[in-house]
Amino acid sequence: MGVMPEIAQAVEEMDWLLPTDIQAESIPLILGGGDVLMAAETGSGKTGAFSIPVIQIVYETLKDQMEGKKGKATIKTGGAVLNKWQMNPYDRGSAFAIGSDGLCCQSREVKEWHGCRATRGVTKGKYYYEVSCHDQGLCRVGWSTMQASLDLGTDKFGFGFGGTGKKSHNKQFDSYGEEFTMHDTIGCYLDIDKGQIKFSKNGKDLGLAFEIPPHIRNQALFAACVLKVTNLKFNFGEEDFKFPPKDGYIGLCKAPDGSVVKSQHSGNAQVVQTQNLPNAPKALIVEPSRELAEQTLNNVKQFKKYVDNPKLRELLIIGGVAARDQLSILEQGVDIVVGTPGRLDDLVSTGKLNLSQVRFLVLDEA
Repeated sequence: MGVMPEIAQAVEEMDWLLPTDIQAESIPLILGGGDVLMAAETGSGKTGAFSIPVIQIVYETLKDQMEGKKGKATIKTGGAVLNKWQMNPYDRGSAFAIGSDGLCCQSREVKEWHGCRATRGVTKGKYYYEVSCHDQGLCRVGWSTMQASLDLGTDKFGFGFGGTGKKSHNKQFDSYGEEFTMHDTIGCYLDIDKGQIKFSKNGKDLGLAFEIPPHIRNQALFAACVLKVTNLKFNFGEEDFKFPPKDGYIGLCKAPDGSVVKSQHSGNAQVVQTQNLPNAPKALIVEPSRELAEQTLNNVKQFKKYVDNPKLRELLIIGGVAARDQLSILEQGVDIVVGTPGRLDDLVSTGKLNLSQVRFLVLDEA
């Protein structure tokens, strides 16, 4: 993976004839689509290591749009995802994050609940999965059909058990079992043949929670959760259970093929419109201080010196500068934003900076 000749020309003018070690290692990885964590001493060329691929990727994105793709982007197929027992990246709330293993889940949203369902459901048999809590926020875990809201337990198609010790179905919250929090492990049991759902806490059986109503007995049920400012880790049975189930229950991942249904939310060949909003940059570089943000922006300007048709528009967003000047440039359109957390947070939280089109995020000096 090489860099564009226009960038290479600008780099040569800076008397960089060969890449530094960190650049030689990280630039091909980034251009190849990787998520990269890099560390090296001051003066080793780290800024160039991320600025160069930022410019190239943003340029290629804009070029694609210019050449007739009209802002449409094809999301890569979800076929491989649906062949695994994991939480589904195509069936989740907007602030629900899923780790690369598909099992670690997080939401840091304070005001709203965000939920998710698994990639696969079951139609008959007795199944079990575990959820470990890694934070003190709020959550509900359990089972739902594809028709259910992602806010688990608030409609007639979902069954949840929450950290406050309440079970919930169809907006009815009743006391059940015990409260749970960080370091607790919740077991989620489903007996489709008997039409029963129950839960356990740290291996202690909490008793029958729900009788599954007749109107959804013939629908597949999926592992599901909803979170608010917390982290969860799911185990569908690929790893040893902390508290193995008894009485004939088996791990979800051991379900026979004839009982398994794949999620309808697959992402397969899905084409979505991505509007070219002026205040929606393609890259965001976050720096801890104004001085570093200014230095990085200057680097970006130097590296993109010869990149043309389309030209790249960059913006510095830092405190201590009149916000109206930054907003004026935002309204005209920007492609790369370099900024500090405080001012960025102000503009994002008020909707003036839109992050929906960001293809490249850099956290510098993390």
